Amino acid sequence: MPSLDDTVRHVPRRAVRLYLSKWPGYAAAAWGFLFAVPSFVWATGSTFGAQSTVSPSLVKLGRDGVPWFVAVLVVTGFLKLFGALIGIGLTRPWGSRISRLMVFCGGGAATLLTWHGGLFVVHGVLVEAGAVSAEPDLAALTAWYLYLWGPWFIVGGLAFAGATALYVRQRDDRGKLRLYGTVGALGALVLSVASTATGIG
Repeated sequence: MPSLDDTVRHVPRRAVRLYLSKWPGYAAAAWGFLFAVPSFVWATGSTFGAQSTVSPSLVKLGRDGVPWFVAVLVVTGFLKLFGALIGIGLTRPWGSRISRLMVFCGGGAATLLTWHGGLFVVHGVLVEAGAVSAEPDLAALTAWYLYLWGPWFIVGGLAFAGATALYVRQRDDRGKLRLYGTVGALGALVLSVASTATGIG
């Protein structure tokens, strides 16, 4: 029979394991909430923080209040908030249906964000190394995409990946959940490759 001292020693360990299993989800949620702020701010016509870090053509669209671009900013802002809710959701136990949705979205978000962040970093490195050239109006932004936006997207992707993996590992139906996570990740990968190939993303 375990002694009282043994029980006391095990409690902090369980608490630490519980905390470690949840912090990636909270990190993903914080990432989503923080990243949603610029979208809504720029949708109002403000260019705060955008003029020196974002493509001039996009800044002009936001400053001029072009309706379709404002709509895109608002939609992306809500998508980021949805991502934040997914991050929070991955820190809590759910039934099978909601769990599948969480893991599907988490896997997709991890792939989508890591892909785009990786593209920003790789392109920035190639430009800095002189291997490829950047358009004149984008040359000054290369460092921002290399050192800010690229790593920012990658951090978000890793947070969602960690939150999803830890959530799946704690479930009894982890086999099925891995399938949903894989489908979400592959779907996001196909979408990312297609958008890159067509020049949309």
